[in-house]
Amino acid sequence: MPGFGLALTMMTLASAAAAQSVPTTAPAVKVVYIQAGQLLDRPGQPARGNSTIVIRDGKVAEIRDGFAAAEPGAALIDLRDRYVLPGLIDLHVHLWGIGGDPLKARLGALTRDRFDDMVEAQKNARADLEAGFTTVRDLGGDPRGIRALRDAIAAGEIEGPTIINAGEMISVTGGHGDAGNGLAEEFAAAVHATEINLCDGPEECRRAVRAQIGLGALVIKFAATGGVLSNVAGGLGRQMTPEEMKAIIDTAHSFGRKVAAHSHAAEGTKAALIAGVDSIEHGSFLDDEAIALFKAKGAYLVPTMLAPVAALAQARGGQLPPATIPKAEAAAAAMLSSHRRAIAAGVKIAFGTDTGVSKHGDNAQEFALMVKAGMTPAAAIRAATVAAADLLGRSDQLGTIEAGKTADIIAVIGDPVVDVTRLEKVDFVMQHGVTVKANGQRQAYPPN
Repeated sequence: MPGFGLALTMMTLASAAAAQSVPTTAPAVKVVYIQAGQLLDRPGQPARGNSTIVIRDGKVAEIRDGFAAAEPGAALIDLRDRYVLPGLIDLHVHLWGIGGDPLKARLGALTRDRFDDMVEAQKNARADLEAGFTTVRDLGGDPRGIRALRDAIAAGEIEGPTIINAGEMISVTGGHGDAGNGLAEEFAAAVHATEINLCDGPEECRRAVRAQIGLGALVIKFAATGGVLSNVAGGLGRQMTPEEMKAIIDTAHSFGRKVAAHSHAAEGTKAALIAGVDSIEHGSFLDDEAIALFKAKGAYLVPTMLAPVAALAQARGGQLPPATIPKAEAAAAAMLSSHRRAIAAGVKIAFGTDTGVSKHGDNAQEFALMVKAGMTPAAAIRAATVAAADLLGRSDQLGTIEAGKTADIIAVIGDPVVDVTRLEKVDFVMQHGVTVKANGQRQAYPPN
């Protein structure tokens, strides 16, 4: 059809001519000035006094001493009576589904589906963001759903923190990540037919890692030991072989992904550390050998001290299956002692809560528990900023307020380095240069 080709050529030429006749201008740079009464721009170092943060297109451009006047056309945010610090990072959350209310989740198990869980995930994400957590690492949820939520937030279509997602936790059959545990045979068979996160033996474990990466996982998580919330009475001991752990870690690292190991028992923790894991989640039972391995390997401990406290209260209140009660009691009893020893020994600590066991938005209650275990408030804040960014491999973007980094900024009333519980009531939240909470009130979304 030569006529069609000629017409198409004419349309293309006409479009090009029209484009040349219309003057093009670059979009205006959005500039924001924040005047801060106290500024903890680099947690772990002393706070600055009166300061002004200049933000251009969602990134910190510079920090000036004193209260600088805003340039023409710039927005001015007055936080002169507030303590300003970087957005917080929670390295262990579960956004998918109903969080912090296990009885409600169990009652709705046969009537709710993944569409309901996606709605809950959006609500959970917003709650964490309003609590001052501008970045979270999601360590277990629907792989496609969390990936979609992550991308929608990154595109500015949905409100929530930046998400670094793990997809589903990799587990051995019958282990802590096996969703068929405790189900009737016909239901367990149906669940197992669709689970791609289960693996038995090194080769299957390599396949399981690749499957999660194929679904969009940015980090890999596996269950080295049993878990408190598993609906089985298998305890908290090691469930995965050292060979299986090494296969998971080596495969993930070959794809440029860091690896987090869910681990309670010392035997599982030590095997995961020897295999080269990047972080241990929970670490409820630690001995001298495990602590020495943390130091030798340079791995992080993400204590999640809030989780056993919440789980024990839920178990004793009848919200969890009976099999969880002795495990929750054992983990809660051992946790404080183990973490005290690790902190005193200088093990690297990064902030994580296992929120989803507890309620979303309550994440900052972890800080007081960290201080109870021997950390100073300043060290606990550093764990949720500088150290957390380091574990994510994103120190060039997150963790401090300095030129070139993402403008993730929060503010509280009072000095959290004196009283860390001040972080439980975040008054101001900015993510990527956009204010999402001011004077304790939620801001309209999408922003104007």
